[in-house]
Amino acid sequence: MATNASRFKMSQERLDAIKEELHYLETVREKEVSELIKEARSFGDLSENSEYDEAKTEQGKLYSKIAELKVLIENAEIVEKGEEDAPKGAVTLGSIVRVLDVEFDEEETYEIVGSQEANPKEGRISDDSPVGRALHSHRAGDTVSVAAPAGEIKLKILSVENK
Repeated sequence: MATNASRFKMSQERLDAIKEELHYLETVREKEVSELIKEARSFGDLSENSEYDEAKTEQGKLYSKIAELKVLIENAEIVEKGEEDAPKGAVTLGSIVRVLDVEFDEEETYEIVGSQEANPKEGRISDDSPVGRALHSHRAGDTVSVAAPAGEIKLKILSVENK
C-alpha cells in the first residue's frame, strides 16, 4: 500500500479520464504502433532503417506513458469537492477563491484542485502548491502570505465559494 505522500489527489472525473486514456493507449494506439513496426521491418535492413528506429522510439514512449497512467490509477486518492471536516466558508479542495494581490492591487480567481487537475493558466491551482497551501482553511477577509521566488506575496481573500 502506498503512503499518503505518494497518493495522487484527483476527482472521480479525472480518474475516469485517465482510465479512458489508458484503455485507448492499450488498445487502439498499441495496435497502430505495432503496425508501424511491422511495416518498417518490411523495408529490409534494420541497421539503417530510420522508419524502424522511429517506430521503436514511439513504442518506448507509448509503454512509458502506459506505465505512468497505471501508477496514477493505482495511487489515485479520490477527493470529493468540499472536505467534510473543513470549517464552513473556509478554503478547501474544490473551493473557488477570489483574492486580491495586496502589493499590485490585482484580483485573481482560483479553483483549488488536486495535483492531477491543476492548470494554472485556467486558474486551477493544486492544493499542494504554495498558494493552495497558504489559502487552505482560511476565510474571506483573511490575508495570507505566500513565499515565492520573487519574494513574499500577500493575498487578501475576498470570497470563498464551496460547491
